[in-house]
Amino acid sequence: MTDFTDLDAVAKLPRIGSLALSPDGTRLVATVAELAPDGKSWQSALWEVDPAGSRPARRLTRAAKGESSPVFTPDGSVLFVTSRTDAESKPGDDKESSALWLLPPTGEARQVYAPRGGVSGVSVARETGTLVVTTAALHGVGVGDEDKERRKAREDAGVTAILHEAYPIRFWDHDLGPDKPRIVAAPAITGEERVTDVVELTRDVPHPVSGAAVSPDGQWVVYVVDEVLSAAYGERSFLRVVRSDGTGDRELAADRNLGDGPAHSYSHAVWLPDSSGIVAIRGTESTEQECPHYELVLITLADGAVRPLMPDFPNWGEEPVVSADGQAVYFLSNLSGRRPVWRLELASGEITRLTGEGHYSELCVAADGSALYALRDSVAHPPQPVRLDPVAAEQDPDFLPAPGVIESLPGTLTEVSTTVADGRTVRAWLALPDGASAGSPAPLLLWVHGGPMMSWNGWSWRWNPWLMVARGYAVLLPDPALSTGYGRDMIQAGWGSWGGAPYTDLMAITDVTVERPEIDEGRTAAMGGSFGGYMANWIATQTERFDAIVTHASLWNLDAFTGTTDASYYWMREMTDPLRSTERILANSPHLRVSDIRTPMLVIHGDKDYRVPIGEGIRLYFDLVRHGVPAKFLYYPTENHWILTPGNAKVWYETIFAFLAEHVLGEKWERPALV
Repeated sequence: MTDFTDLDAVAKLPRIGSLALSPDGTRLVATVAELAPDGKSWQSALWEVDPAGSRPARRLTRAAKGESSPVFTPDGSVLFVTSRTDAESKPGDDKESSALWLLPPTGEARQVYAPRGGVSGVSVARETGTLVVTTAALHGVGVGDEDKERRKAREDAGVTAILHEAYPIRFWDHDLGPDKPRIVAAPAITGEERVTDVVELTRDVPHPVSGAAVSPDGQWVVYVVDEVLSAAYGERSFLRVVRSDGTGDRELAADRNLGDGPAHSYSHAVWLPDSSGIVAIRGTESTEQECPHYELVLITLADGAVRPLMPDFPNWGEEPVVSADGQAVYFLSNLSGRRPVWRLELASGEITRLTGEGHYSELCVAADGSALYALRDSVAHPPQPVRLDPVAAEQDPDFLPAPGVIESLPGTLTEVSTTVADGRTVRAWLALPDGASAGSPAPLLLWVHGGPMMSWNGWSWRWNPWLMVARGYAVLLPDPALSTGYGRDMIQAGWGSWGGAPYTDLMAITDVTVERPEIDEGRTAAMGGSFGGYMANWIATQTERFDAIVTHASLWNLDAFTGTTDASYYWMREMTDPLRSTERILANSPHLRVSDIRTPMLVIHGDKDYRVPIGEGIRLYFDLVRHGVPAKFLYYPTENHWILTPGNAKVWYETIFAFLAEHVLGEKWERPALV
């Protein structure tokens, strides 16, 4: 049984990630991350899970560098990505870049492709075994020896500079460049061969590329191109296809309409079994007035015709996979605090919800059509591999033996909801600690999710409410305006007005929750990260009802944020360009209201955060201090938008526990030992 009061014990829990199914349906491989022996990182390995659920899972690989991204070849071998050392590498070739390895059905794993630019993605043709690999190379040179020589020249000259001629220049936690992604194709690997000769498919493509997928017959590769259309509008994503021999490159789905009609971007393309077309996600681009919407479309390879598959479906379609017979598409979509699996019949357009409770990911379809496999988690349990019937509606899955099962939680999970002024229903999960009652009410922690277009609908290792519940707090996890899974109107209600409906929704659901007898209305706190951190800041400027506020990776000065975030174009579509109009910035920026803050605040920020740059946290902390607000600043020089290393994650929770204990529980401040 897991003791959620013991942060070290929680850190040791196995964490299941990606899932891959063999062509014959007899083998299921997952990645499982566990705490490294030195306790300073998590290491991932490949594990085999029995699709029938009869045998316990067994570990397949073991390397200090870890393994990820498993995918099967037609002969049942497993390709995976790792930075482990190759025993056969030549002197000077031991750079710590990710490489492609192959684990045969019997025998030892071996390295098969190690470009100097590393391996970030791999796709395998189901019928022919043709390989498509995403790597990277420096500007103006080809993948292979040219790139290797240019990199050595930069190292020898001590050059680390990056010259940008386009935007963006950073992404989440890393700089873009000096190399750029390249997609290469190679024949199937047989015997003891390695990948030696590759066909570079995107060397002359001037824009960033991603999402490469090879057709089942091995003849075509579809990929995503992110092209900047104008300085005012920003980028849009298109699909291109190219033959795996490097010929016939053409646009498959593109929309450069900048006029009054709808504009779209395309992504997440998957092939039909007969290689005649693809199913992809098409997104209606956001504007200052309209929020985005994402749907599934079918694109015919021969003529590029695009057919919407779910025109009346109210929520976003995500992660499509096609049935083996090509008759149906399975996809995921948020719905009311869940993320069910859905089946879409291509002929009729009929959509069936296949699962009830839970949050699903990593869908895999059995080649004989007998089953679906996926990872299922929920707010109350981390991911587990499961087997599903491919047609039964609102079913419960069969759980497959695998690491990481949690036997019990330190509390119970329930739901609360309320109707707000404009008629929308706002709902939330409420995690209650064991023993909370009218005679012993629990203090309440309002925890706002990030995104903002997401939902509290699954397990989170980084934002885990049960660690708070174990310390006696009731944790409210609401989905306010801008949340997904409630139709377009829920997102539109907060579009361009983050300080409006999202705030009033949060206060309304809090009002309903504190009326419960097991909640202590006199002891409350609020916290959140990213968008949730913005809301924490905004809440601090609007009300004094909370005893303490914790804000992580949060937006503070929206004008300064506009040009420094890694996704300025996307941000300005909603909040406008402050050089053109300041109305929305003035209406929604919490920094302009710092003089109204009275509540003690804990500010947390990582220096390597490029989505919400560190300047936001520094300015927030300074503004609080100079206005006399009781505040602390937990600063991470080496972390990014997320606090990822075990030691730093532990300190994150310890500092929050101590801060809330002081201001909510009335205890003496106890500084965490290691900070």
